[in-house]
Amino acid sequence: MKKTIITMIALILAVSPMEAAKTLKQLTLEEKIGQMMQLVTDLFGSNDAQGVFHIDKAKADSLFGKYKIGSVLNAPNTCAPTAQQWEEIISDIQKSSMKHIGIPCVFGLDQNHGSTYTQGGTLFPQNINVGATFNREIARQCAEATAYETRAVSVPWTFSPTVDLGRDARWPRIYENFGEDCYVNAEMGRMQTIGFQGNDPQHVDQQHVAVSLKHYLGYSTPWSGKDRTPAYIAPALLREKFFAPFLAAIREGAMSIMVNSASVNGMPVHANYELLTTWAKEQTGWDGVLITDWADINNLYTREKVARDKKDALRIAINAGIDMIMEPYNVDACVLLKELVEEGKVPMSRIDDAVSRILRMKERLGLYKHPTQRLKDYPKFGGKEFAQLALDGAVESIVLLRNEKLLPLPKGKKILVTGPNANQMRCLNGGWSYTWQGHRADEFAQQYNTIYEALCQEYGQQNIVLCQGVTYNEKGKWWEENEPDIEAAVRAAQGVDVIVACIGENSYTETPGNLTDLTLSENQRNLVKALSKTGKPIILVLNEGRPRIISDIVPLAQAVIHVMLPGNYGGDALALLMAGKRNFSGRLPYTYPSEINSLNNYDFKKSEEVGTMEGAYDYNARITQQWGFGYGLSYTSYIYSNLRVDKQHFKKDDMLQVSVDVTNTGKMAGKESVLLYSSDLVASMTPDGRRLRQFEKVELQPGETRTVTLQLKASDLAFVGYDGRWTLEEGDFDLTVGTLTTRIVCDETYTWTTAIKD
Repeated sequence: MKKTIITMIALILAVSPMEAAKTLKQLTLEEKIGQMMQLVTDLFGSNDAQGVFHIDKAKADSLFGKYKIGSVLNAPNTCAPTAQQWEEIISDIQKSSMKHIGIPCVFGLDQNHGSTYTQGGTLFPQNINVGATFNREIARQCAEATAYETRAVSVPWTFSPTVDLGRDARWPRIYENFGEDCYVNAEMGRMQTIGFQGNDPQHVDQQHVAVSLKHYLGYSTPWSGKDRTPAYIAPALLREKFFAPFLAAIREGAMSIMVNSASVNGMPVHANYELLTTWAKEQTGWDGVLITDWADINNLYTREKVARDKKDALRIAINAGIDMIMEPYNVDACVLLKELVEEGKVPMSRIDDAVSRILRMKERLGLYKHPTQRLKDYPKFGGKEFAQLALDGAVESIVLLRNEKLLPLPKGKKILVTGPNANQMRCLNGGWSYTWQGHRADEFAQQYNTIYEALCQEYGQQNIVLCQGVTYNEKGKWWEENEPDIEAAVRAAQGVDVIVACIGENSYTETPGNLTDLTLSENQRNLVKALSKTGKPIILVLNEGRPRIISDIVPLAQAVIHVMLPGNYGGDALALLMAGKRNFSGRLPYTYPSEINSLNNYDFKKSEEVGTMEGAYDYNARITQQWGFGYGLSYTSYIYSNLRVDKQHFKKDDMLQVSVDVTNTGKMAGKESVLLYSSDLVASMTPDGRRLRQFEKVELQPGETRTVTLQLKASDLAFVGYDGRWTLEEGDFDLTVGTLTTRIVCDETYTWTTAIKD
């Protein structure tokens, strides 16, 4: 079985092995090491008097000529240039690379939700919103459009998608991935890989780019909740859930993977041979590139203390399986790595393997024939087609969490729009929007509508009153707020019919997004509490990168809408939904907590929830939540019926056909996400209470019934046991769709002898 898996992946990925080997033989040791180096764009140029960045040919010639650098990353000044500026920058970089090395440079950008770093490009909803759509096609199409606009500016590589599991609400990068579930992350990551790279990862055309899956492995659940700090994850959980999305994308030909900055179970991942080489490469047959995150090899001696100095850190990381070093400001690794090879501390075979992987990626991208592209050949860049996709994606991602017959909101109502997120594009986009922290989004996205502006267009400006009450301090930290004027908002509420309170977070990403209290700010909660005393109905609009605790104000609202980070068209999407011109169909991609001491995930083990004990000790271990994973309301209603499975008894190689009839019993057309869960009733290791196994989104007209058939591989019901081996055990399983449940029985116990079960 293992040989079959490796052969399959090799067939997907294999391209020009003789060409790569031929090029490799022609390179000196210095040139090989140079190919393994990635430096930041800023080192290659400078800003002119107007602040516009240009490549300095002398600097570029020095770096490429002396150090043979193989890769460059990041937007200059970490701020989005225009498409025309990118064309000039990449052209100059490639000319210098080809002149001094004869090998094209591979340039990488964090295009996390569209044209993150290009002015005039399309910004799509963040990945957490894509997860909330439960629509695979939106994931693929958004990635495909991003690839098109990325290649249009001659960038062939994106550090995306992020397929970490967002299983801890405290983590500041929740919004960059697809939620807490490993299957959703695997499916969305797989589809984005196809969207980014195209259908032939062996020969990527000029409208697609290479992906870099991130952040391998276990990065997203730090013990402290703070970014880039250690995680402690049970080995079985690491294999069964955290590895799954990476494996799914590897099977689609993902060309590169970015490595976790921190440590897992006491071992820095950049030093972990088992995870980097055994799991990612040997057990899968994958021949792509493992790249470090930002300057992370240095962490092995500065922070993790597993190396004496930088040279020792390089020895450990390269021998563990790192192929490309994101330095990014220093070239001393070139000298130190050469010394390590000459001293026999890093074998030449490891260098050759790493460089072969990098050269293969460049070949697959067609960089030798097409190191640059021309913007004029990409007429869809920043156009109406992608704008419509961004709007549709935002509409399908927004989740209706509460509605006491207040929505849809008819025209003619006088509306107060309040709260710090009411009139800022920065809040709608989040981090990785024109700049790293997204703090200049309002400068670059002036042509798009804030929530206030979108509601003015939908309901008429004469019917909208803007009084925010609480605002962010845009000159301070992302979480800092100005002195509130809640009384002004209360006074403004006297003359309106409905209050739309836009609350949540300002933009941030990575370590700057760390916080010490998951509860939403006191100012914002006090604003809602004061407004509730006016007796006017309140619509809470939650605009946040992670679920902030709001349990004390939820009961005060008659409607709650969660927009997350919907992008430049998020305001328009919200207005369409509030007006009833489009129907809600988003579902929560994570569990929304109600209290800080009950952060949990939907797939928790039943033993994690313990009722109150009788006797003297009155305590419990109950799990509370504000809203559950997969929860979401609609303007219409759906009824499920006739759940059936084609096999009541099954064995490991069977494919089960699970069918259910879904009827739209309301008066409005809508899209429904049909979610299939399994429950292993008794197992040799405490089982999860339930697991999402399949999903499908269908559109139904009023009164329409459709049979939805979901395919479930019997082997997907296996779990990783305490011994680290995949096992499918005989016994009973429940399959649940909606409120319906049916029982199936496994007739055999089977344990896989390979680390990857199929």
